[in-house]
Amino acid sequence: MLAGRLHVSTGSFAVEEVDEPHAGPGQVRIAVRAAGVCLSDVHLIQGMLKPLHLSGDSVTLGHETAGVIDEVGAGVTGLTVGERVLLQAGEIRDGVVLTRGVDYDGGWAQFAVATAGTVVPIPDTLSFEQACFVPDAVSTPWAAITTTAGVRPARAVGVWGVGGLGAHAVQLLRMIGAAPIIAIDPLPLARERAVRFGADLALDPGDPAFAALVAEATGGAGLAYAFDFAGVAPVRVQATRALAKGGRLTLVGLTDQPLTIPDGTRFSYLEQEIRGHYGSGPEHVLELLSLVALGRVEFSRSVSGTWPLAEAAEAVRRLDAKEDSPIRLILIP
Repeated sequence: MLAGRLHVSTGSFAVEEVDEPHAGPGQVRIAVRAAGVCLSDVHLIQGMLKPLHLSGDSVTLGHETAGVIDEVGAGVTGLTVGERVLLQAGEIRDGVVLTRGVDYDGGWAQFAVATAGTVVPIPDTLSFEQACFVPDAVSTPWAAITTTAGVRPARAVGVWGVGGLGAHAVQLLRMIGAAPIIAIDPLPLARERAVRFGADLALDPGDPAFAALVAEATGGAGLAYAFDFAGVAPVRVQATRALAKGGRLTLVGLTDQPLTIPDGTRFSYLEQEIRGHYGSGPEHVLELLSLVALGRVEFSRSVSGTWPLAEAAEAVRRLDAKEDSPIRLILIP
């Protein structure tokens, strides 16, 4: 079968012919119908991120995966051949958090094997192209908003970076009643999209009037919550300065750069907080699927394009270059 393989030691990526996997005890195999291309995949290929628990030197990328069960291993109950499913983006084994497509083979392939407990049935009304990225692209901002930051309604929120995760954050914040929602992105296309997704205001972080505009939008109080979805050090400095008394900055975007607080005394005096965030739990994916089933949220606008699996490298290039400011590019095996 074809699979998009990263060779970690050399940093090389290619779509290659590999042996088909088969479902072992406690596992199922799915015929992959759609797999999302995430900025984390780009960072893995570029070497900015490294697998922590990978056994061996190569891995099939892709932590956002949906398809149809075509093999059921021994001992698996409650899942049947032909079911439409998505795969959770990771799992816990022996107390260690492992990420699909990073620490073990993922979904950039024609077939993918998964532990039965990470397989989630999806409704017929949800397309594979939209279902595949619910784990991570939607569940990560959802978990950051509801669990790590604990956003309350009618509180001012700033979202830095309106890409694959930030665009969904704006949509979800609107749904739960955060207000005003201020989206911050240097790309005009991303700012325009943020308004369509529910932002009350979209700002360029380089605008000389940035601080004054945030103050005006928040009645001079500043932001109760701020989210860094960009993983860029200057964003964190700017976001910290925009926080209100007791304000909370949640770091979702990943970077290896140092975290700097520009005025530590002010930060302490105003009793502000910075919290790290990574991924989501299985419950967050299930919550989102319930919301989809109830018609509270839908993701058709998030599919920015589809590409054959064989052209995965081109999809990666386009995402890295931010061509047309994509939310999610989808690989179709």
